[in-house]
Formats: sequence, structure tokens, C-alpha cells
Amino acid sequence: MRTDPGGIALKRRPPHTGRALGLLAALGVLVFLCLLSVWLGSKEISFGAVWQVLWHDDGSADAVIIHSVRMPRTLLAVLVGAALGLAGTVMQALTRNPLADPGLLGISAGAAFAIVFSVTVLGVGSLYGYIWFAFAGALAATAVVYFLGTRGRSGSSPVKLALAGAAVTALLGSFTSAMVLSDPVALNRYRFWSAGSLAGVDSGSLVRVLPFLVAGVVLAIASGPALNSLALGDDVAVALGRRLGPLRLRGALAITLLTGASVAVAGPIVFLGLIVPHAVRFVIGPDHRWLLPYTAVLAPCLLLAADIVGRVMARPGEVRAGVIVAFLGAPFFIYLVRRRKLAES
Repeated sequence: MRTDPGGIALKRRPPHTGRALGLLAALGVLVFLCLLSVWLGSKEISFGAVWQVLWHDDGSADAVIIHSVRMPRTLLAVLVGAALGLAGTVMQALTRNPLADPGLLGISAGAAFAIVFSVTVLGVGSLYGYIWFAFAGALAATAVVYFLGTRGRSGSSPVKLALAGAAVTALLGSFTSAMVLSDPVALNRYRFWSAGSLAGVDSGSLVRVLPFLVAGVVLAIASGPALNSLALGDDVAVALGRRLGPLRLRGALAITLLTGASVAVAGPIVFLGLIVPHAVRFVIGPDHRWLLPYTAVLAPCLLLAADIVGRVMARPGEVRAGVIVAFLGAPFFIYLVRRRKLAES
């Protein structure tokens, strides 16, 4: 308790107030970027016209573009950004690996390989059909990378897991390329989808994938307190009453749902789950009760910004959002690796 200059007793502000205000500010940035995403595109539409169409669909050509193309694309960026950001955060906590990311550890490649296999070999043509293959591929790739990354006398290490993920990604990528090269139609679709594209997804696809993404988000955010305990070490987590088996199973399920569903609708987007959790952790600290919600808001901000930049810089064409994110993420990944080596030397 403290007093102001007039002698009136004032309560000390709770430590979480600043974080809550920061989260509200981040939500405001997300809303602003969503408006920009609906406004900007290959066809120039005035902001006044966009604002009017958002509240009243007059059936015009501009209204069709906004409601059928730009709004689903914006919602997709929000959902996929939140999903990949949360998947990366949970992965880093479960493996205690600061280099963990669904794209770097082969999980996205596993989902992509399973999808292409189901489409080109088994003839599966619907999103609801091949999304189950995406989940299976993501889970199988997770198991393989973890097995390879924990072999040897020294056990698991961040660099070993990253190398195992790179090897699995390269192997699955070569198999995926071999399959699509045999199918010209699949190749034409895959070359855009593989770069991490938010274009061409309608509202029906969003509705079909939404339950899986929501389930993954709920599982990830609900794991926040338990992940804090796990960060202190397995022995401490057990002493605090945490059951490690169910915790890791819940985390793996969340990662599988989030990554598999994201890859199914937007393709593999690398580095998003690496950049945002580290940036958020630098600002607010390692508490997963705040780290997960912040990441769920700021990761879509980064993906939306990348998508907007890609649309504006190459009009009337566009640069895929996954390419922009990779351009930002590659130097950041190198920085993390070098910092890790310096810390261990």
C-alpha cells in the first residue's frame, strides 16, 4: 500500500495489469491489420467502399471480392497464424528446445507428404478427406524426428533435433516432389501451396477446418500452467503434482491438430512458430499463461503483415506469405543457432 501526495491510500497495481493492457493493444493491432487485409489487394477499392460493404452487401463486384475472397483470406491468416504460433510455443516447451518449430522439425513436411500421397496415389479430393492424412503425417514425422534426435550417448539436444528435423524434411520433400512430378495437375496446385499460400481458400474450407483448429488452440492454451512446471524440470514438475505422460500426450495432440489443419489449408509455412514465441518471451517473460495468449494474437499479426506486403509489393501478382515469413525467419534462426553455440562454448 502506498499514498499519493494528498495522503490518500492507493493500491499497488497488480503485476499482470501491464500484460493485460499489452494483450489488448496487440488485439487492436490485429484488428487494424485485418482491416488492411480486407482493404488492400490486386484490385484497388477505396476504404470508404470497403467499410460500407462490410456492413451492407450490395451485391456489387466489389462486395463479391471482399466477401468471397478477401474476408476468407483474412480469417485464414488469423487462424493459421494463431495455430502455427501456438504449435511452436508448445513444441519449445515440451522439448525444451529453443529451435523448435513445426516447419523446422519436419512436422509440416510430414503433413504435406501425407496430403500429397492421399491426393495423387489414393485419389482423395476433398479437404475433409485428406486432413486426416495430414494429422497422421504430422504425428508420424514428430515420432521419427524425436526418435532420431534422442539417439546417442548424449541424448537429446536442440541442435540434434534441428538436424534430425532438417533430414526428415529433406527426405519427405524429395518423396513429395517425386509424386507431384508424375501428376501435372497436382504439380500445378502444389507449387503454389508448398510456398505457404493464403489465396484461393473459400469460406466452406474454413468452416470444415475450424473445429480442428479450435480444439488445438484450447488444448494448447489450457496447458499453460503445466508447461510452466515442466520448464523447471521433470522432477520438479512431478513434485508439483503434474502427470508428465498425459501432459506430453495433450501437447502432442495439440501440435498435431494445429499443424495438420494449418498445412491442409495453407501449405507448410516455416519459421512463424519460431519467431513469434521468442519475440513475445523477450518482452513479457517465460510465463506460458501469458506467452500462449500473446502468441495466439501476435503470430496472426505477423502472417497478416507478410500477406499484405506480398500483395502490395508485386501488384497485380503477389509474393506468397510463406516466402515473406521465411525471408524474415531464416536470419533469426541463424542468430538463435549462433547464440546457442556461444552459450555452450
